[in-house]
Amino acid sequence: MAPHDSPLRGRVAVVTGAARGLGAGLARELAGRGVRTALVGHEGPRLAEVAAPFGALAACWEADVTDDAAMARVAEEVTATLGPPSVVIANAGLAEGGPFPTSDPATWRRVVDVNLTGSATTARAFLPALLQTHGYFLQIASLASFGAAPLMSAYCASKAGVEAFAHCLRAELAHRHVGVGIAYLNWTATDMIEDADRYPVLRELRAHMPPPARRVRPVGAVAARLVDRTERRAVAVYVPAWLRAVQVVRAGLPPLVTRVARRELPRLAADGDLGTTGLLGAGGRADTAATDERPGPTVGSGRPDRSAAAGRPGDPATGGGPGDTDSRGRG
Repeated sequence: MAPHDSPLRGRVAVVTGAARGLGAGLARELAGRGVRTALVGHEGPRLAEVAAPFGALAACWEADVTDDAAMARVAEEVTATLGPPSVVIANAGLAEGGPFPTSDPATWRRVVDVNLTGSATTARAFLPALLQTHGYFLQIASLASFGAAPLMSAYCASKAGVEAFAHCLRAELAHRHVGVGIAYLNWTATDMIEDADRYPVLRELRAHMPPPARRVRPVGAVAARLVDRTERRAVAVYVPAWLRAVQVVRAGLPPLVTRVARRELPRLAADGDLGTTGLLGAGGRADTAATDERPGPTVGSGRPDRSAAAGRPGDPATGGGPGDTDSRGRG
């Protein structure tokens, strides 16, 4: 859709996890359609790189999506700088793989905190603006929201949680004319997915899926589909479209997964392939570094990066926030 055709042209959108992966793809797609786009995430220089081609249409805020105070400041400054948002996309996310009993508790907790609590913190911070604009909140979820897999417990638990959160939020806000959508994604070509393929345990996970479910889709195509559906305030978005059919049989997935796992996990264990991965992707490593450097829970100034790359004068912010979902890819 050409920029002049977009119903969002001239309005304001917020994307979390916008430094890389799907978040960066969404930011590019929105700004390319003439939407004033706020990029929120870790890695200030990468945020500025994504924003640079769009001049005054894009601005960056470096903040941790789990930090309530920082996100509240970001919401205030986005409204002051760009205007009240009509669209907020909760995309930031992390993933790790490996057996739950040997997982690092802090890493497991961080995945759930970013993916679930971070989405709720994002919604809470921007809801005043969305109520004002009668806007739309899009929650990035995943096939993992209803197709839980072994060795991905933190990710699957958090994505099931964001699905429930979005359903609750939609019901609460319907009478106030704020739309809430859920995006169910499968494998998307982010650095998280590329990183996952280095680990036998996660390669096996994908290999045991039906052929259509193994396909990795380009970030640009997924982002375009999500923005198309955002323009229509969709209740649910499925990428690929066949995921909609999986919803019908979702109750049958856990016993099927258990049957396959009972057969395959002993073989993987015997081969020594059941190690933990740690946080996946460059965005996950950036999150680890930022978390290690933070002196306390309220880091992240939330100040906008109004550098030339963001199309405005000013100084960069400090803090952190994840860069891509599955959320980044995660779908």
